[in-house]
Amino acid sequence: MSRLMHVASGPYAPPVPARELTAVSADGARLHVEVHGPENAPAVVLAHGWTCSTAFWAAQIRELAVDHRVIAYDQRGHGRSPASRACSTDALADDLEAVLKAALAPGEKAVLAGHSMGGMTVMAASTRAGFRQHAAAVLLCSTGASRLVAESTVVPMRAGRLRTALTRRILGSRAPLGPVTPLARRILKYATMGPGSHPQMVEACSRIVHACPRKVRYAWSQVLDLLDVAHGVRELTVPTAVVVGTADRLTPVVHARSLVAALPNCVGITELPGLGHMTPIEAPELVTGKIRELVTTYAQVKEGA
Repeated sequence: MSRLMHVASGPYAPPVPARELTAVSADGARLHVEVHGPENAPAVVLAHGWTCSTAFWAAQIRELAVDHRVIAYDQRGHGRSPASRACSTDALADDLEAVLKAALAPGEKAVLAGHSMGGMTVMAASTRAGFRQHAAAVLLCSTGASRLVAESTVVPMRAGRLRTALTRRILGSRAPLGPVTPLARRILKYATMGPGSHPQMVEACSRIVHACPRKVRYAWSQVLDLLDVAHGVRELTVPTAVVVGTADRLTPVVHARSLVAALPNCVGITELPGLGHMTPIEAPELVTGKIRELVTTYAQVKEGA
C-alpha cells in the first residue's frame, strides 16, 4: 500500500472526510473511498491520476464539500488502496463502477471529474451499466485517450521514434523517486507543471507523487504506454467538458482537442495559458468552478428528493 505523504496545512492539505468506506471491485480489489460534505447534497465523484491519491483533490474537496457530497477514492495501489496484480483499463473501469455502487444510491446521478489517468478511467468505463446509471455529466482534466508516450513533450526534442523511446524509458523508469528535495521539486515542476507554478503547489504535488511506491508507478506506466480508450470517448454520451493547460508536457493540448472532436456531447473546452499537467492544483478555483457549473446545469437534486 502507498505511503501517505502530503502537506499538512494550507489549501492543499487534505480535509478530514465525513466518513470513509471500502468499495470492492470485480476482482476483489479493495478501494479506499472518502465522502465529504452533506449527505443530501448533489454528488460529485473525483478520480485522480497516475501516482496521485485523494490528496490531489484537496482544494476541490474543501470548496465543494460546503454544499456538495464529494466522493473521492484512491485508485488501486495508490493512497490507501492496496496494490493489485491486475493493472489494466478494464480494472480501472471495474473500480469506478464499484465506487459508484458503494457510494451512491441506485439511480442517483453525479458529476464525475477525472484528472489524467482518472479521466482515462472515466473513458474506459463509459460503456458500463454502472457508469451510465450514475453519470450526469463529466469533467476531463489534462487527459488523453491514446498515443500518450508518442505525443508527450517531456523530452524537449522533435517528435519521432527517438523521442518516443526516450520518453518511454523516463516515464517507465523503475528507479525510486526518493525524498522530496529541491532538485526533485525542480524535476517534477518541469515535467508536470507550468513554469509559473507557486512553490506551495509544487510542494503539494511533489509530496503526493513521491508517496506512490515505485512498483505501483512502474506497473501503471506500462498500462499508460499502451493505453487506447478512444472507443470509450465515442461512447461518452453525457455532457462532457474538457480542461487542459497549454504547457502540459504529459498530455499536451493535442489530446484535449482530439477529445473535443470525438466526444458526442462536448459542452466546451478550456485551455489554460501557461499551465501544466496538474490543473486541479495549478488552477483550483477554475476546476472547482467547472465542476459546480456541471452540477448546477445537469445534476441538481430535485426538491423533495
